[in-house]
Amino acid sequence: MAKVQVYSTAYCPFCTRAKALLKQKGVAFEEIDVTDDDDLRERMVELSGGRRTVPEIFINGKIVGGYDELRALEARGELDRLLAEAG
Repeated sequence: MAKVQVYSTAYCPFCTRAKALLKQKGVAFEEIDVTDDDDLRERMVELSGGRRTVPEIFINGKIVGGYDELRALEARGELDRLLAEAG
């Protein structure tokens, strides 16, 4: 099973949607809340190649992007393949 991390904030509707999609698929994920943590947010920016928006979603350490990218992977049938890879 893949290792999935979701960097999010408490007030982000796209974070809520991304987490709901993952939960609907039965995917376990680590949520990293950057709401009030500047150090964690900076780590997210570094790992994502400069992206500052949330959510930032990683599968097996590789940046997927945000909710729109996650949803697009699902629509193309590629998300299940990524999630099936060992992390």
